[in-house]
Amino acid sequence: MMNLARKPVPRRLATAIAALAAPLILAQFVAPPAQAADYDVGSIHIAQPWARATPKGASSGAGYMTITNNGTAADRVSCVSSDASAQCQIHSVSMEGGVMKMRPVEGGLEIKPGETITLTPGSFHMMLVDLKHPLEAGQMLKATLKFDNAGTVDVEYPIAAIGAPAPGAAAGGMMMGDHGGGMMMQSPGGGMMQMDKK
Repeated sequence: MMNLARKPVPRRLATAIAALAAPLILAQFVAPPAQAADYDVGSIHIAQPWARATPKGASSGAGYMTITNNGTAADRVSCVSSDASAQCQIHSVSMEGGVMKMRPVEGGLEIKPGETITLTPGSFHMMLVDLKHPLEAGQMLKATLKFDNAGTVDVEYPIAAIGAPAPGAAAGGMMMGDHGGGMMMQSPGGGMMQMDKK
């Protein structure tokens, strides 16, 4: 017969076990971060839409996604509206005289047949101009995109942390600030980027 005597657990060990178990127990009661859905409209496929949280007082924000044209004709995408800003536009980024500059893409961003374009920080992106309220991590941003051929689609963008370089990644990317005639932003590489107002 086996003698099963109770032995006291050392206080340090009990504290360590409790410290390790607490986050696992709490995780069961905390809502998971919002997840991105994919969208299809006509021959266009939109994957992994996401946006970045903004600090209080920010006048602009940005959204990102991957767009694939599975059709046989080119299409163009524009942002029609968002629930968080007075305007939304597709922007390009270029380097001029050592400064990165952002500008609205006039007439929409072209996606050729069979082409995939990824809107990312420091590249093409959906610019949210004149924010109505800060974008908060863990929430959703809603925007309406218009494709010249495929039609219109409402897209939800899960909001990642301020400065996140990608959904689910740690912060550390661009920071925005309004500087009179245009918007100045710090790029992921540490340089400055200027957005022209139109």
